Amino acid sequence: MSYVVDFTDVSTVGLETSPVAPALAGLRANEARYFRNKYGHDFTTEPASEAREIVDRVARILREERGIVIASRPLEATEFQVEDIRWSYVFYESGLSINVLYTLGDAGKRAVGFKLSDGMEVPEELSTFKFARQRSKLAGTIRGSFFVIKGEY
Repeated sequence: MSYVVDFTDVSTVGLETSPVAPALAGLRANEARYFRNKYGHDFTTEPASEAREIVDRVARILREERGIVIASRPLEATEFQVEDIRWSYVFYESGLSINVLYTLGDAGKRAVGFKLSDGMEVPEELSTFKFARQRSKLAGTIRGSFFVIKGEY
């Protein structure tokens, strides 16, 4: 069952098993607010079990680009296109959010972004990345990093 993320009344729906569920819900709401304000898009997620194709695509990109395998269980995922960009998101039980920005044009941007929920440790599989901090009213302190995608997916 899909869930339209509400960024005015933050809910942990679908994220309840996470030890940092309120912070992860705030992170998800922060993303929803961004897409609503910038593109007029309603950020809608579905359980990872119903979004296997999205979860597998993100896992494949991580594995093939950097040899990364995420140890945490995926809870929710979404994929959508705004303008010329396909966005894929996976939210993990540990509090990790991974997004793939993939411009569909030939000379566009393609990158994988990692965001860590407030209160979670950096996962071992991401320990080589440096994380910048940003403050969010919805999510507290968000730590983020990224890498550029070189392959075609």
